[in-house]
Amino acid sequence: MIQIDKIYVYNFENAVRGARNAMNSWHLSDSSVDNGLFVMGEADLTLMKKLCKAGTSHRKFLRQIFVSIDITAPLYWWKEFDTYKVGTTANSQSTMHKLHAKPIARGDFSHDRMNPTALAALDRLIVTLEGLRKEFVATKDKDAWYSLIQLLPSSYNQMRTCTMSYENLANMYFDRKSHKLEEWRILCAEIASLPYFADMILI
Repeated sequence: MIQIDKIYVYNFENAVRGARNAMNSWHLSDSSVDNGLFVMGEADLTLMKKLCKAGTSHRKFLRQIFVSIDITAPLYWWKEFDTYKVGTTANSQSTMHKLHAKPIARGDFSHDRMNPTALAALDRLIVTLEGLRKEFVATKDKDAWYSLIQLLPSSYNQMRTCTMSYENLANMYFDRKSHKLEEWRILCAEIASLPYFADMILI
């Protein structure tokens, strides 16, 4: 399970202007901003495509196009996402501070692909986790809290607000677009739909 919300893309105007610095070709830029929305011109798009085709050392402008996005996904997926730590920032929900703040239920876990045996095991585990949570809330016993944290399965869903660049997203897309985890394929489809991403990069 993966949920993607609150996508914001920004700094296109500055990134495109910066891409023209090397040749002092700002006068050829034909992009505009219409009611706060960046509109890429044909001449600028042609240049951006050319720079992307030339490779990572030439497409530096992608590192200046930023994306902020809320992603809710299971811990097993976040472990793979953390491969892309360079140039990304993420603020996450805290399991350390907030796991015990509300009842633990099936909806807190990714279980959409579980077979009946696994789902039954998850339900039994939830009963145990909820018992430990209640024990900690009532007694503040550290052993109950540690037991809760250490027993938490990797299917537990966590939301993070992530900030990264188009360069980060390009790397994710090409590395993971055919990944066996459906969560990656869903994110890659979302990446491909970002403004001008396919036009500049998927060519």
